Amino acid sequence: MKESLETFASQLQARFTGQISACKVAHGEVTLELPTANLINVCQALRDETEFSFEQLSDLCGVDYATYGQAEWETQDTTNTGFSRGVVYKGVFHKPEAGEKHNIAVVYHLLSIKHNRRLRLRCRPETNPPRISSVINVWSSANWYEREAFDLFGILFEGHPDLRRILTDYGFVGHPFRKDFPLEGNVEVRYDPEKQRVVYQPVTITNRVLVPKVIREDNRYTNNVKRET
Repeated sequence: MKESLETFASQLQARFTGQISACKVAHGEVTLELPTANLINVCQALRDETEFSFEQLSDLCGVDYATYGQAEWETQDTTNTGFSRGVVYKGVFHKPEAGEKHNIAVVYHLLSIKHNRRLRLRCRPETNPPRISSVINVWSSANWYEREAFDLFGILFEGHPDLRRILTDYGFVGHPFRKDFPLEGNVEVRYDPEKQRVVYQPVTITNRVLVPKVIREDNRYTNNVKRET
C-alpha cells in the first residue's frame, strides 16, 4: 500500500532534523524548506539514500515573492487603469513573518522513479544579489535550469561551470521575471541605417494596459435576475 504524504513528511522530518526549516504537505505534494547552507548536503542525501532515491531533478525555477499575499482587486466594476478579475478572493493569503525581507526563492522539483513520488524543495537566498550553490554536481539536468533562473531572476548559482544568459541578449539590462522590472523594459533595440548596425536606446514606447470586456456575475441578465441553476 502506498504510504501517505503525511507519513513521508514525517520520515523527512526525522531524517533531516536540524537541517530543514519546515516540512509541509499541500496541494498533493510535500515541500521542504531549508537554509541555503544545507542545500547540497540535503540534495545528496535525497539522491543517494535508498529510502528516498530522488534520481531526477525535473524542474528548477526562481520565484519573486515581492507582492505575494496581497489580495486581488476587490471590485465588481471595470477599470480603465488595468485588468481586473472583479473577484473577492476568499482564500487565505500568506502573511510575511516578522523580519522577512528576502523576496527571491529557488524551487526544486524532484522525482523518484523508484518510489514513484515527488518532492519540492524551496530555499530563500539571504544575499543581495541572491546567491545559492549550484546543484549541477548532484543533478546534471540543473545546468540549463540554473541558467534560466539566472537570466530571468538574477539568481547567482555558485559553482555553475557556465552561468550565462540563455533567453535574453547578452547585453540585456535587468531580469524580466523580477517584479521590480518595468513592463515596457529598460532599453529597446533598432537598426540604425547611418551606423549600419543594431543599436540600443532608451525605451520610446509608453506602457499601455488593454482593458478587455469583463463579464460580471449575472451581468448577462437584466433587472438583476439571477441565473437559474
